[in-house]
Amino acid sequence: MTSSALDLLISLSRDGTRSLSAQIEEGLRCAIRLGKLKAGSLIPSTRDLARQLAVSRPLVVEAYAQLAAEGYLSLRQGARPRVSTCVTAKVAKPAAPQSMMPPPRYDFLPAFPDLSAFPRERWLKAYRAALTRMPSDDLGYRDRHGSAVLRQALADYLGRVRGVVADPDQIVVTSGFEQGRSLACRALHEAGARRLAVEDPSYTDWEPVRRSGLAVLPIRVDELGLRIADLAASAADAVMVTPAHQFPTAVVMSGDRRVALLSWLNERDAYAIEDDYDAEYRYDRMPTGALQGLDPDRIVYAGTVSKTLAPALRLGWLVVPNRLLPIVQHEQRLSDYGPPRIDQHALAEFISGGEFDRHLRRMRGLYRLRRDALIAALAEDLPEAKVGGIAAGLHATVRLPSFYDEAAIRRETSSRGIALEFLSDHCVGEVAGPPTLLLGYGRSSESVIRMGVRALAAAIRKAQGE
Repeated sequence: MTSSALDLLISLSRDGTRSLSAQIEEGLRCAIRLGKLKAGSLIPSTRDLARQLAVSRPLVVEAYAQLAAEGYLSLRQGARPRVSTCVTAKVAKPAAPQSMMPPPRYDFLPAFPDLSAFPRERWLKAYRAALTRMPSDDLGYRDRHGSAVLRQALADYLGRVRGVVADPDQIVVTSGFEQGRSLACRALHEAGARRLAVEDPSYTDWEPVRRSGLAVLPIRVDELGLRIADLAASAADAVMVTPAHQFPTAVVMSGDRRVALLSWLNERDAYAIEDDYDAEYRYDRMPTGALQGLDPDRIVYAGTVSKTLAPALRLGWLVVPNRLLPIVQHEQRLSDYGPPRIDQHALAEFISGGEFDRHLRRMRGLYRLRRDALIAALAEDLPEAKVGGIAAGLHATVRLPSFYDEAAIRRETSSRGIALEFLSDHCVGEVAGPPTLLLGYGRSSESVIRMGVRALAAAIRKAQGE
């Protein structure tokens, strides 16, 4: 064993409460246990190690003697010390990656698209076209806030489909919703906001928001969306909403609530972040237009292709009011150089060539059939359940009778390999109301959905002792 190798294994703190001898013991003991020092391998003499660590030799002698007494080291007169040949390294195995964990028997997890339906051939065609048309200069460090062709394509698409008012220069291309939310929150903090009102129930991870310096204030959602009266009574100076299709309740913010929210924004000189995460998936009528179109100077609009194409593309966008735009751009410059530019050009080709619209039409038809299969199966096998929200998105909100035991249902469905979530999993404040299931249908065929609902109903009956 060379001295340079051991320098990496033992770190001493002369300001700590533990003695230097004890620290040497622990450093060597851990190296042996983890297999960094193999059974039978030579280690430095007490004199050499004392010189390497800049400590007195008696400290090392004391440490070696203790490790020999414990059986970790073999010390013989006139011979170099060794790791004992009887030592077996106890190397902890890392947890299995999520991709290697056994899949559930029935997957009802919400908010997941059907990744097997990704339009590989059409995406490849768009990618090739992008590479063919891209100017060489676009392969460099240009357009850190988004390629010009994608920002133009997004401005046209969002204006046509979602009613968003956007100049291409106001669009910032991000690596997905999480980065977009973080950039927007940091910009709000820089602009003076300190408390962000959020829908309750809603997302479960608010740590990136808190790291931006904003406190999170939960505001309840009812059948008409965010309760604006509660928002007005709070100390919030910014708000984050999903007005077109609230997650996870699946309700739409009413027209009156939209007007009230816009009034609150102007009265408080505040901003809103609008998450339009899956608004394209409405099955019974045209989707409600984006709130941003009513007040572009007060609303940061956020979108992504994670639900419409695939999360692996890592592409999203913000449409930013002019007053916040320099701050968002500055924060992005501190973060990275933006998403891969070739992928941005490919998405621009995909949108401008009409492939995105065709893909969405196909997926709306597919998801509608799956939702219909879910509703029909629930009516047959679990008739006491009530489906709430609108016919949209990738999951249904299913309310059970109030006397049903949510904890028992959780245990029983888990033991049977049925993956799902409950509304209570997404509540920030106090949980109230009957047990409510969130049943995703995006990743399963109609036949699997029907079998899954039958298994779910059996699990619920067992949990209720029937």
